[in-house]
Amino acid sequence: MQNQYRLGIDAGGTFTDFILADRSGGVRIFKALSTPQDPTRAIRNGLALIEEETGITPREIVSNADLCINGTTVGLNALIQHKGARTGLIATAGHQDSIEIRLGHKEDGYRYDPDYPPARMLVPRYLRRGVRERVLSTGAVHSALNEEDVREACRHFLAEGVESVAISFVWSVLHPAHERRAGEIVREMMPGVRLTLGSALYPQVREYTRTSTAIVNAYLAPILAGYVEKVDGYFQSLGARAPVRYFQSNGGLALGRVVSDQSVYAINSGPASAPQAALYLGEPWGMEDIITVDMGGTSFDITLTRNGRANVSKDIDFLRYRIGIPMIQVETLGAGGGSIGWIDEMGLLQMGPQSAGSEPGPACYDQGGEQPTTTDANLVLGYLNPDGLVGGRLPLNVEKARRAIETHLAKPLGISVEKAAHGMFTIVNNNMVNAIRRVSVERGYDPRDFVLNCAGGATAAHITALAREMGIRKVLISKLASGLCAFGQIISDVKYNYMAPAPVRLEGAEAAAKLDALFKELEAKGRADLAGDGFGAERVSVLRSLDMRYVGQVHECTVSVEPFEVTEAALERLKAAFHARHEELYTYSEPGSVVEVVNVESALTGAVDKPARMTIAAGQGAHAALAGTREMIFAADGTQQDTPVYEGAKLGAGDRILGPAVIQEVTTTIVIEPGWTAELDPTGVYVLTLAEAEPALAETAAALTEDA
Repeated sequence: MQNQYRLGIDAGGTFTDFILADRSGGVRIFKALSTPQDPTRAIRNGLALIEEETGITPREIVSNADLCINGTTVGLNALIQHKGARTGLIATAGHQDSIEIRLGHKEDGYRYDPDYPPARMLVPRYLRRGVRERVLSTGAVHSALNEEDVREACRHFLAEGVESVAISFVWSVLHPAHERRAGEIVREMMPGVRLTLGSALYPQVREYTRTSTAIVNAYLAPILAGYVEKVDGYFQSLGARAPVRYFQSNGGLALGRVVSDQSVYAINSGPASAPQAALYLGEPWGMEDIITVDMGGTSFDITLTRNGRANVSKDIDFLRYRIGIPMIQVETLGAGGGSIGWIDEMGLLQMGPQSAGSEPGPACYDQGGEQPTTTDANLVLGYLNPDGLVGGRLPLNVEKARRAIETHLAKPLGISVEKAAHGMFTIVNNNMVNAIRRVSVERGYDPRDFVLNCAGGATAAHITALAREMGIRKVLISKLASGLCAFGQIISDVKYNYMAPAPVRLEGAEAAAKLDALFKELEAKGRADLAGDGFGAERVSVLRSLDMRYVGQVHECTVSVEPFEVTEAALERLKAAFHARHEELYTYSEPGSVVEVVNVESALTGAVDKPARMTIAAGQGAHAALAGTREMIFAADGTQQDTPVYEGAKLGAGDRILGPAVIQEVTTTIVIEPGWTAELDPTGVYVLTLAEAEPALAETAAALTEDA
């Protein structure tokens, strides 16, 4: 760190998290309620909270910060709620309906479901205009661009109040001149609109994916541009020395102007920083295979790192819209602290995906919510401090939680409130376990080979139950867990992706020369962009990837490789990497078959200085942090058990706790189920291990319970 502070802000559905790191190694976490109607208000509220607790004014923080980083759900929320800009599409005549045809099928999982409704089009039919032009698959021009068609489309868009325009032509990646000229006409006739060119945003083969990606970008661009303008303006008013950095879905930072132009990269920016944080936490133990789970108030996000790299997805259906750009693979489930319990038509208890969010929130928040939620269940089970959350700033009403569960679930099911609460806890856990299996088991990974990392304010109450169900015996919980994504942002680097089409078979010197030239061209551009961003050559790293397939296959798979000179001999390295990846994904490979490349990509990273690692002083023994006991429920029959409660702020490095127990941190509650042991590491990370209880620890736990 070059200056006194570094600030990370992660806007979630319920809370906006703030991580403030200083040059001495101090790291603190703060939380403010999110303000979906005006996300910048939550930033102001959070900085006011920091001033209230520390006495450091927003101006002091921002003007003395080397980086202020923002991860935002603005784009995600606009896409979920279909509240993006009024968007028009200019496409090759006859192809304006490709986004509705959607390659002739529905998303995976619903392909053969006749009752599954079609996706809502971000660009309605009357705002899609076809223009006469045609480029062949060789890149040759078959028909020149009819400029009058483009002008007519612009006149129509002006009459309809279009705010943003996407242009995507067939084979434009091989001959982008038509799109560029059409863009010039749009800028001439519609100077106030945002413009997205498919061949510039996503220069890859596959027309449907490119067109859909361009539309999503155009749909979100005015929203993100307005947000960036507000946030940048606010921080500049506080004397910011450096521009605000925004977190992208590809796992790296970018300037506001980049996010404004390439808004599709900011869709899922919040949870995309979790893998970086997980690897940072696991580094002292050499842990590189980590599953991170993040349960907030609204959703449950899962990310996975294997051999020190996060899973990256391309060409996926996200919220029913095909997006081609690389994104950190995040599995999202409607399971959070605000998930509502309900009874289906079969008389079975269900949890979510409906959420009480932050307004009105769970019934126990006493802000008008009446539906029973996960948080209400955890309170009734005794896991949460009845005096309130976030250090008492958010008081909890136990009676309202019990009443909500009794009215809507317990009485209709004919069971006790305690059994209903445990049922809610179990069902939401099962939902989360199924989602974890989708990013692990269903992709060929055995979860038992991984460490489970805890993120999000609500996760720690469920983490040992999830790990036990998955067969995972080791869990990491940072003292910053409830704001781990914001922490991940302040230790992340600047990252840009550069892509190009490369339809070539991996045979001969000519193919090798073409690939080598393409990679060098992409990386020269990336190095120049990072140099303009203040990064010297020594801070720049490169990771290449190629979309490859056997000749005759319809779909390709992405293979990542380190940079090297692509010679004819080196083509064998690319083939070997492809065969290995194909076997990993599909359990077989065909070494005798010809391999071809479809697209290439270079991801360039500019390394940012990391803040000092948190350090915790040695403890005096867990007994010094014992706050008392509380009746808790760990069994389906609703039996209560007197359980020790520890104050996390009083625990020191080396202190060990045997479950069952609860550790109360300011912004999260750690539930340690029977059979688990927790030990606080000097790096500020609780390491939880599933093992048989050691006799000495068991005796100590029993003695502490009796003393309390």
